[in-house]
Amino acid sequence: MSIMSLPVQLPLGVQLRDDATFANFFSGQNDTLVNLLNMDRVAAGIESEQFIFVYGNSGVGCSHLLQAACHQVDSRGGRSIYLPMKELIHYSPKMLEGIEHLQLVCLDDIGEVAGVDEWEEALFDLFNRLRDSQTRFLVAAGNPPKSLGIQLQDLVSRLSWGLVFQVHPLNDHDKLSALKLRARFRGFDLSDDVARFIIHRGSRDMGQLFGMLQKLDSASLRAKRKLTIPFVKEVMGW
Repeated sequence: MSIMSLPVQLPLGVQLRDDATFANFFSGQNDTLVNLLNMDRVAAGIESEQFIFVYGNSGVGCSHLLQAACHQVDSRGGRSIYLPMKELIHYSPKMLEGIEHLQLVCLDDIGEVAGVDEWEEALFDLFNRLRDSQTRFLVAAGNPPKSLGIQLQDLVSRLSWGLVFQVHPLNDHDKLSALKLRARFRGFDLSDDVARFIIHRGSRDMGQLFGMLQKLDSASLRAKRKLTIPFVKEVMGW
C-alpha cells in the first residue's frame, strides 16, 4: 500500500521511490543488516527484532533500506509508512497519531528533530506506543543515537533500545558492482571499463553516482547509442 493512501496527512512530495528495493541494493559490508531487514519474518510480522536503528554518511543507503522495507511490507498486503524528517520537521507532529497500528513505521533523518521540543516529545510518546503495539520500527540517521544532539534523554535512551547498525560505505570495487547491478535493473549492461571511468571521474557519493547513471541511461536511449567512455565524456562534459 502506498504511504499516500494511509489515513495520515502528509505533504504531497513524500512518497517511496520505485527503485528503492532490496533486490537492487548492493550490500557490500552490510550483509548482516540487509539480510535482517530483508527477511520474510519482518514483512510477515512474525517474531524478529522490533526496533532497528541504522546510521551512516550521506549516500550510503540508509534511506534506500528504509524505503525497501516499506515496499516489502506493502507487497505482502501490509501497511507501512515512511517519514523523512527533513521534509516533515516544519509540520505538526500530530501526523504521528495512530500510526502505531501499522505493520511497519520507518523514520528517516531523525537527527532533524534535535532541539525541537514538540517533535522530541512526540517521538518519545510514539516509541512507547509502538512498543506496546509490537509494531516494527526502523529509524535512520547520520550518527549513532548519543551523537544526534537530541535534548530529551529519555528519547536518546529509546533510540538505543534495539539493534544499532552503522551502514558502511562501499569501496571502489563494490561501487563498480553496485553500478553494474543498478544498470541491469534499468535494463542495460554496463561494462567494467565504463563503470570504472564513471567512478573515477564522478562523485564519491553513491546517490550521486546512481543519478549520473540515470542521466546517462536516458541520454543513451535518446541518442540510441551504447554507453561508451567517449559517450559518457560527451554527456557529462568531462
